[in-house]
Amino acid sequence: MESFYIVIIFGILSLIVAAFLAIFVIRKDQGNPLMIKISTAIQKGASAFLIEEYKTMFIWVLIFAAIIGLIISWYVAISFILGTILSVLSGFLGMTIATRANGRTTQAARKGIGDALRIAFSGGAVMGLTVAGLGILGSLSTYLFSSHFLSSKINPLIVVTGYSMGASFVALFARVGGGIYTKAADVGADLVGKIEAGIPEDDPRNPAVIADNVGDNVGDIAGMGADLYESYVSSILSGIILGSILFGIRGIKFVYLIAGYGILSSIIGVLFVAITAKGKINPQKALNTGTIVANIIAVLLVFYLAETVLQSIGAFVAVFTGLIVGLAIGFITQYYTAGKPIEVIAKASSEGGAATTILSGMSVGLQSTFLPLIFIAAGVVISYIAIGLYGIALAGIGMLLTLGISLSVDAYGPIADNAGGIAEMSGLPEEVRERTDVLDALGNTTAAMGKGFAIGSAALTALALFSSYAKAINLNALSLLSPYVVAGALIGGSLPFLFSSFSIMAVSNTAGLMVEEVRRQFHSIPGLMLGKADPDYKRCVAISTKGALKNMISPSLIAVIAPFATFFIFGKFGKEAVGGLLAGALIGGALLAIFMANAGASWDNSKKFIEQGNFGGKGSEAHRASVVGDTVGDPLKDTAGPSLNILIKLMSTISLLFGPFLLRLL
Repeated sequence: MESFYIVIIFGILSLIVAAFLAIFVIRKDQGNPLMIKISTAIQKGASAFLIEEYKTMFIWVLIFAAIIGLIISWYVAISFILGTILSVLSGFLGMTIATRANGRTTQAARKGIGDALRIAFSGGAVMGLTVAGLGILGSLSTYLFSSHFLSSKINPLIVVTGYSMGASFVALFARVGGGIYTKAADVGADLVGKIEAGIPEDDPRNPAVIADNVGDNVGDIAGMGADLYESYVSSILSGIILGSILFGIRGIKFVYLIAGYGILSSIIGVLFVAITAKGKINPQKALNTGTIVANIIAVLLVFYLAETVLQSIGAFVAVFTGLIVGLAIGFITQYYTAGKPIEVIAKASSEGGAATTILSGMSVGLQSTFLPLIFIAAGVVISYIAIGLYGIALAGIGMLLTLGISLSVDAYGPIADNAGGIAEMSGLPEEVRERTDVLDALGNTTAAMGKGFAIGSAALTALALFSSYAKAINLNALSLLSPYVVAGALIGGSLPFLFSSFSIMAVSNTAGLMVEEVRRQFHSIPGLMLGKADPDYKRCVAISTKGALKNMISPSLIAVIAPFATFFIFGKFGKEAVGGLLAGALIGGALLAIFMANAGASWDNSKKFIEQGNFGGKGSEAHRASVVGDTVGDPLKDTAGPSLNILIKLMSTISLLFGPFLLRLL
């Protein structure tokens, strides 16, 4: 029991450090009155959208909680609601600080890049440490409470499964809704502002610019936070279920301990970056050093825990394998989204226009799926040889072992992006925008790497959850000679494509309305293009909000309905068909998610490469073509792609929780 208490202490410590970093950010200079006005508008817009999104989402939360309570247990329903509340809380708190860090980062950039990095990273670290702290505290508290007070009534692991499902439920709505909002605004702002009007990015004359900046926060901060909160909680769930089968209570204790010590390692890494980031420091070097320090400490601690708790070197090998696979996916992603391929895409933009830009980006994205899947496959085999199915779950945890700092690095990117927008809109000297652009470009790369980590961990965690589902319903094997398994696999493989279609179409439709509104304002507001009149920012914010809330329901319900529909359609062969469904969704979803994330990021960075003065620079034909490519990639990398890893895990969790109870109905 004492071992669990140390994990609780680390979780609380994570929240305390996050609070101190939040205070550090808030105490910094906000800049001049215009900067404060712009930052405040972004804060209000982001908060207003999240509140409306949560209102819509919680209607479905309560409906689904009632279903869980009636079919399974009201204890599980309560844990499901707890999972949704803590996920929402972590995202809202992280975004609240992020929207206050953006203007302060801009002000710091007037002095130097090191100071700006320190504030932006500290703002992102609030999200990273809050997600890790609340994630471990919520999961462990649910387990401890149910094992002490409810074990005679219900299996505590089922109660924890409900908690994890709540986190997944929020993540899917947050990723889809936030992604629709941010990319509709971004696409609308770019297509009319950059291409038609020929004005710079984040120009205050663009009516969609505030909606665009709001979207960076609701999609890439709150949405990403909910996404990785869910990934973290789901990986822990798969670990404790399979660990309990192999090692009993020691298997559960080991999972929580490595997660807890991973948080401690992340805190050390975060403080290392926050303390050393000053002056003219290289931002890439500072972030890399902090991440490396955190991972080295975590590896040493995991080795110690594997020897003392489980007396199994295989457990260490599995966690270490997951960590290595995650790093490999990160470096592969970095190559395809920030290496030679972006120059190839930029060259295609200069030679053939928008068509060859899109074709070359698609080629890069498709090619980028091969090596990550090879590493994931190798990770599955090595971790399984090391310690069986439990090893696959541990490998998934290994990828997210230092989530506290990896998410901090991811979340800093949108803050830097907003900081650049505020610099542009408030008319600060060009050197300030150049400094924020350096941070923003690095943020794009870290965000792409973060998506790679999330997709890789999703594949391993979904496989572990699938194994747990198979054991829960006594499904010993899936035969590809069974027509029911094959049919389920085909349906499962198609679902990520259907889901992505709904998500991308939602962005397209909402962006179309945004384009019309921006054009209308450019033509109907006298003096707007001359800078003598202000645009109506609120109209564009309202369009993104309405579009996101209206269109986020349909794709999100796919994950909820599919397992039930498959089970009942196939009747007595339902459990085999659902097994095939999960396998097909895992393979199709992982491949499609990597393709979309990397293709979108490569289009984005090739545009930035041209904007640095290559192939004609800003305003050239190559630049206009690259903007088209970037707008095509936006919903792929920030809406549909990141949501797929949640889709495959939520389907697995629902099948795991409801499978045994549905079998009783046959």
